[in-house]
Amino acid sequence: MNDIFPQLISQQTGITEKQITNTIFLLDEGATIPFISRYRKEATGTLNEIQIGEIQELYEKLQDLEKRKTYILSTIEEQGKLTDDLRKRIESSWNGTEIEDIYLPYKPKRQTKAEVARKKGLEPLAKIIMSYASGNMEDKAEKFLTDEVATAEEALQGARDIIAEWISENEKTRNTVRNVFEREAVIISKVVKGKEEEADKYRDYFDVQIPLRKCSSHRLLAMRRGESEGVLKVSITPDDSICLERLSRFYVKDSSDASLQIEKALKDSYKRLLKPSIESEFAGISKEKADEEAIRVFMENLRQLLLSPPLGQKRVLGIDPGYRTGCKVVCLDDQGNLLHNETIYPHPPQKETGRASIKLANLVSTYNIEAIAIGNGTASRETERLVTNIPFDRKVQVFVVSESGASVYSASKIAREEFPDYDVTVRGAISIGRRLMDPLAELVKIDPKSIGVGQYQHDVDQTKLKKSLDQTVENCVNQVGVNVNTANKHLLTYISGLGPQLAQNIVDYRAKEGNFKSRKELMKVPRMGEKAFEQSAGFLRIADAENPLDNSAVHPESYYIVEQMAKDLSCSVEDLIKNKELKKQLDLNKYVNDKVGLPTLKDIMEELDKPGRDPRRIIKVFEFDPNVKEITDLYEGMELPGIVTNITNFGCFVDIGLKENGLVHVSQLADKFVSNPAEIVSVHQHVKVRVIGVDTERKRIQLSMKGTN
Repeated sequence: MNDIFPQLISQQTGITEKQITNTIFLLDEGATIPFISRYRKEATGTLNEIQIGEIQELYEKLQDLEKRKTYILSTIEEQGKLTDDLRKRIESSWNGTEIEDIYLPYKPKRQTKAEVARKKGLEPLAKIIMSYASGNMEDKAEKFLTDEVATAEEALQGARDIIAEWISENEKTRNTVRNVFEREAVIISKVVKGKEEEADKYRDYFDVQIPLRKCSSHRLLAMRRGESEGVLKVSITPDDSICLERLSRFYVKDSSDASLQIEKALKDSYKRLLKPSIESEFAGISKEKADEEAIRVFMENLRQLLLSPPLGQKRVLGIDPGYRTGCKVVCLDDQGNLLHNETIYPHPPQKETGRASIKLANLVSTYNIEAIAIGNGTASRETERLVTNIPFDRKVQVFVVSESGASVYSASKIAREEFPDYDVTVRGAISIGRRLMDPLAELVKIDPKSIGVGQYQHDVDQTKLKKSLDQTVENCVNQVGVNVNTANKHLLTYISGLGPQLAQNIVDYRAKEGNFKSRKELMKVPRMGEKAFEQSAGFLRIADAENPLDNSAVHPESYYIVEQMAKDLSCSVEDLIKNKELKKQLDLNKYVNDKVGLPTLKDIMEELDKPGRDPRRIIKVFEFDPNVKEITDLYEGMELPGIVTNITNFGCFVDIGLKENGLVHVSQLADKFVSNPAEIVSVHQHVKVRVIGVDTERKRIQLSMKGTN
C-alpha cells in the first residue's frame, strides 16, 4: 500500500487515516467486508459495511491510478522526454484528469491534421507565429513552400492546425473550458426528426434544456437511453462565446498578423478539438455520477427486499396464477421441499371455480398447509378472492408475493439442477412459495437485475452494478446468518469467506456425513482452511449444537471470553444465555484486552440476550381494496391500501392491486420537503395512498401519501 493512500481516502470520506490504514490492512489480508464490520470493530473504529465498501472502492481506484502513472512515466521515458520536473509532477499528482492533461502532449497520436502538417515541415512556422513575430505572416510562410505545400495559405493552414493542437493540449486552456462547463453547461435533448412516434415514451425529452449540474440522475439516464435507441439527440454545451472570450485573453495579445492567425487557430481548436473533448469528458463524468446514484438506489432497494420479513419454516401452498393456462399449485413442506403439484382452472375461459375451490381445500387439509403464497402477476387479485372465500378446515394465512424474477429463476440452471423433472411453470410456483418462507434464501438464486427494484439498471455501468449488487447480497446474507444444516449452496456461496466451491463442499459433506454437530466440524470440510473458517464461522449457525454459542453470532475466536464470564459467575454458558440477571452482574471492562474492546464485548452481550435471532421484521398479512379491480374503478380522492414495490429518486411505485403500479412523486410523499424518498418509505412497506390523478389512456396512476398515514 502506498503510504499516501490513507491520507487521500481520508480527504474524500472524512474517516480517520488510522481507521483507513487498519481497514486496508485487513482487506489486503483477505478479510471480507462483512467480517471486518462485524468482528474487527476495534481495528476499524466501528466502521459499518458501507464505509468499508467505500474505502475498498477508493483504494482500488488509487491502485489503478498508480498503475496508470507508471505506464505514463515509462511511455514518456521511452520517447526521451521525461525530465525531472515532469516526473515529479506526475508522481505527486493523484488527480486522474490532471495526469491525463500532463500526458496529452506526449500521448502517441494517430494521423491528425497537425501530424500531417508536421510531416510537411510546418512546425517551425507554427512556432514563429506563436512567438508573435512581427511582420506579414504570408511572407514568412513563403519560405516553407515545397512540392507538398503549394501556397502560402496552405502553409499557414498547416501551421494553424499545429497551433490548434497545441492549444487543445494546454492544461490551462483545458481547465478554462472545464470551468465554464462546470458552471454554464446545459444538457440538450431533442427528438430525432421522423422518430416522434417511435420515441413516444420519451415525450418528456423531445425538446428540453437543463443545466447539467441540476440534471437529476434519472432524467440524464432516460435521455441517454433514448440516445442509445436512436430516437433522441443529446448534447452537452456551454455558452461558446464565453469560452472563446476567456481563451482569447490568453492567446490573442494584439491586432498583429500573428495574433490574427492565432485567433483563427483558436476558434478551430475550440470547435474541432477542445469542445468535443471536454463535452465527452463531462458526458462521462455526468453519466458516472448518474450511474452511481442509480446503483445506490438499486442497492438500497435490493437490501430492503432481501431483508423482507420471512414467514419461517411453515408448510406453504404456492400459487402461480393464470387465466387460460390455469393456476400452477405446489405444496411445500417446512423446509421448502416439493410435496405435490398440479394445475387448477378457476378463471376464464374454463372457469372451474367450484372444482378449484374443493381441490385447494383438500390440498390444505392433506398437506397440513399453514399459509398460502399467491404470485402478484396476471390473475392475482381474482385468485386471492377465490382463496380467501374458501372455508378451510384450519386457519390459513394468505399472502400476495412479488413474483418478479420468478420466470428468470424457473428457466435457470439453478432451477434445472434443483428440479430436473419439473417444467418451468412448476419451478416458478415453487419459487413463489419459498419466497414467502424466506425471501433472502430464494432471491439469492436470481440475478438481482431481474428482481424488479432498479432504476435504469440496464443503462448503468454493468460491471459496477454487478459488483455493488453482489456486495449488497453478501452483506444481507451475513447480516442474517444461515443455518449450515439447511441452507442451500446458493445461499452459502454468499457467506463471508466461502464462495461457490466451499459452499458445494459443505453441501456434499452434509449429504455424506449428516448434519454438522458443531462449528469445529466445519474444519473437516475439504478445502476449509483456517482463513476461510475465520471469515465464515461467525455467520454459520448450528441449531441444537452441544455448545449453544454455535447457534449464535458470537465468533469462535471469542468463545473463551464467554466461557470466562460463565466461570466468573460460577455458572454454565447455557445458564448465562438464559438468565438476564446473571448477565447484569458482569463488568465488561474486566474482559477488555489488547485484541478485544468494548465494541466486541457489547456485541457479545447483545447476542447472548437473543442468540441466533433473525434481524428481519415479522411478516404481516396485507389485503388490497376489494372494490378495485380495474384502473377504471379509480377516482380522484379515493384512499387505498398499497405496498411499496420500488423506490427511485423521484418517488416510489405502489402496488394497489392492479396490473399498473401507481407513482407517489417525491413531492407527494409527506407533508414536508423530502430529498431522499428512502428516508420516508421502504420496499414492501404497507402504506395508505390517495388517488390524485388517473390517465387511463397511458395507464398512469398518480398517488399521494400526504395526510394519509
